[in-house]
Amino acid sequence: MIDDSIPPIVTRRHFIAVALSSTALPAIEATPYTVAIDLRRLVSRGDLICDKPASRSEAGIPVGNGRMGTLVWTTPQELRMQINRVDVYANNAATHSFIERNDDYCGGCAFVDLDFGAGGGDVFPLSGFAQHLSLYDGALSIQANGVTAQMFGWPTRDVMAIEVDGPRMRFYPLNIRLRMLRYDSKYFPPRELETFARDHFQVVKTRSQTAASQLHIQDNRIALTQEFREASFCCKSAVAIAVIGRATNARFANETEVSLGVTPGASAVQILIASAATFDPNEDVLAKAMRDLDAADSKTLPVLRQETSDWWRHFWSAGFVHLHSEDGEADFVERNYTYFLYLMASTSRGAFPPKFNGMLWNTAGDLRTWGAQHWFANLSCYYEALPASNRLELTDPMYRMYSGMYDACSVAARQEWGSQGMYTPETTYFDGLAKLPDDIANEMQDLYLLRKPWHQRSDRFIEFSHYEHPHSSRWNWIAKGEYVDGHFVETERGFGPYGNVSHILGSNAKIAYLYWQRYEFTLDRDWLSDRAYPMLRAAVEFYRNFPNLKKGADGRYHIHWVNSNESVWGARDTDEDLSAMRGVLAALIRAATILKRDAGMLPVWTEFRDNLAPLPASDDSEALKPESYSGPRVWVRGLRPAIKAAGFLPDGNSLPQWFFDLCTLESNDKQTIEVAQNTLHALLKQSPGPQTPVGLLSKLPIAAAVLGHAEMVKFLIPNQLRALPGSRNNTQHEATLFPNRMSLREGPQALEAEALGRASEALHTALLQSTGPGPAEEPVIHVFPAWPKGWNAAYQLRARGAFLVTTSIQDGNISFVQIKSLAGAECRLRNPWGEDEASLYRATTKAETMEGPLLRFPTAAGEIITIVRSGVNPVQAVSIR
Repeated sequence: MIDDSIPPIVTRRHFIAVALSSTALPAIEATPYTVAIDLRRLVSRGDLICDKPASRSEAGIPVGNGRMGTLVWTTPQELRMQINRVDVYANNAATHSFIERNDDYCGGCAFVDLDFGAGGGDVFPLSGFAQHLSLYDGALSIQANGVTAQMFGWPTRDVMAIEVDGPRMRFYPLNIRLRMLRYDSKYFPPRELETFARDHFQVVKTRSQTAASQLHIQDNRIALTQEFREASFCCKSAVAIAVIGRATNARFANETEVSLGVTPGASAVQILIASAATFDPNEDVLAKAMRDLDAADSKTLPVLRQETSDWWRHFWSAGFVHLHSEDGEADFVERNYTYFLYLMASTSRGAFPPKFNGMLWNTAGDLRTWGAQHWFANLSCYYEALPASNRLELTDPMYRMYSGMYDACSVAARQEWGSQGMYTPETTYFDGLAKLPDDIANEMQDLYLLRKPWHQRSDRFIEFSHYEHPHSSRWNWIAKGEYVDGHFVETERGFGPYGNVSHILGSNAKIAYLYWQRYEFTLDRDWLSDRAYPMLRAAVEFYRNFPNLKKGADGRYHIHWVNSNESVWGARDTDEDLSAMRGVLAALIRAATILKRDAGMLPVWTEFRDNLAPLPASDDSEALKPESYSGPRVWVRGLRPAIKAAGFLPDGNSLPQWFFDLCTLESNDKQTIEVAQNTLHALLKQSPGPQTPVGLLSKLPIAAAVLGHAEMVKFLIPNQLRALPGSRNNTQHEATLFPNRMSLREGPQALEAEALGRASEALHTALLQSTGPGPAEEPVIHVFPAWPKGWNAAYQLRARGAFLVTTSIQDGNISFVQIKSLAGAECRLRNPWGEDEASLYRATTKAETMEGPLLRFPTAAGEIITIVRSGVNPVQAVSIR
């Protein structure tokens, strides 16, 4: 049960204040007009407060440091955890061992149980006990029967700290159990089995892959290591546990468990849990974990707690969103938004992004519905929402992963498609796609580009495919498989080389466009040059050289036999690809101009852009639409012919026209905006209300906000967060929204926060927009462009153009806009007061009076500018009234 009775941080008439005090946000320089807000109180409105145990392990409370994490749940006698990491994978793209859906796995390192069962009575009774996750401090506290516990993840090193105290600890021992995630009693040569028993070693074999687990006792510390191997692939992990300041007894409990007994005593029990991982077969991963334990052990627990609290305080100071409405709906949205930022800070500071299906919150060992591959559509739910929050560092793992597979995906573009640039598929392992044997690659090209009939596949190709994973975009024409008389028999989808994600090319461009957007939010030329430009160029060159992209008799470039997301297969001129090409071409041309690169290619790319086929629409005679459709002109998913067409309007989970900034409030193309409005209304079918379901991955709330529909936003964002019945089709999990605000709508052990991410992006878009008339054009800032009536708000968010924007709206009135220039760019601001005059203050000096619908002014890096309606005292505009 979550306590939703937390009062607003301030009343409606005392929303924000001006102060030169220690409570002012560090992200804003001290000026007479600096906005101060009680961040602790604000963030704490999003806390998880539960008064009963989790109904199942997936409903536990999340604690993490960004690289390692766990849910915390209880049984009557135990506090339980599964330590997970973002950089632990059981296999890579070259695997031939995982050939069934959902059988590949990642993340899991160890089970850890704190067993209080030596004493009498239940420590964690079913009747309930207090549990409080403090978002501001990043710490969980539990008050149970005779026991209190506090737990947090130390951000500096990969260590989680737990302090257990209470009367029970003075009289009864505590047993800390460290358990393997897997066990399989199989035959190995006798000498190996003897060695396994002696060294507390277990090996589970999946075809050519081995997963070895070993228990350790060192200097009265207990540890568990894992080592995954297949061919040249190696990944290793370690979890080590130490107790500070109390007598302990370490022992091997059985074949899969080592324990650390803690004797009763007057002082609190202080427990440190360290973890580590490596892909280097020569690195001692246990020594790596032990070094982190040593680093934590050298400090006192209060010091670790203070360092953790300081880190979180700095994190929260980067920006804020505070909302209030009389009906509590705005407050509900705010709490979920704050919680989303906590989840991302707890999981997205490592070498790789957390998997959408479980993040760091898996609790059942290796079971993970949807396996170990990354789907961009799902990953995007988390990462598209982050730039505006001014926490760009949380996006680093995503960029690291996709940049890290650049070479592999460049090879894939040539091998699979006979193209240039790079091909990053919708679904792939963390290291991209495996290099294929030349003969398989050549035949794959002919088959996938429809140059060779599917029924003429060679025996060699068929045999090779038997050892590939059907979730991979490359092999997604495989539907499933089962064992018949000892042989694994695959079932195809029945559409030749096509599957849900087989011919999705747009993800390649969407990933590249996110690199461009990061530049827009920072204006970091080094990023543009070193990171974004190669991705943009590679995405454009992939499309430009794609064999099934051809110039037609009409002089336009048309693309053939490709998917529109997951529902339309093998169509012509799909909305996904024509939107993607427009977006990445615009960004690449702009980037090349800024960097003064590829002068010889600019005319080529410009000609390509200028002669693209139009976005597919319902008035085209070949549009994929119902025969009975007679409504207004809308965008459609593609044109005939198509291999399979199960959709009509653009996919609400993707909406590429919106993603690539093809329809914005600044658009000069009235026809485009009209089609966008028609399409949005057609997708919604009717005006949203309190019971309108919104899908898990849906971008409809974002699309509504982009087009300025405040009345839609008022229902769509809260409804997406609530996961109303009907928000996910064909699953028994659609109504399972746990008290930890996450759900299992993706399936068992696929705990997710995708709806939180999508709703957060929609919230940002309703509060602040900063796009130009089209992709890669100069951004214009709009404050509160789609804000519901009756919702008060104050925020500090990041805008494209590298501006930090702080403002508030109360009872429908925007009192001020404050802009901190992070890179010294010219600022373009839509006048928040329409045509009225506005006064611009630089520091404390009134610099100029402006009028008209667009306010433009130069800035210097680090400068803070305050804008108010003319005739209004800036101090009064932002002070308590």
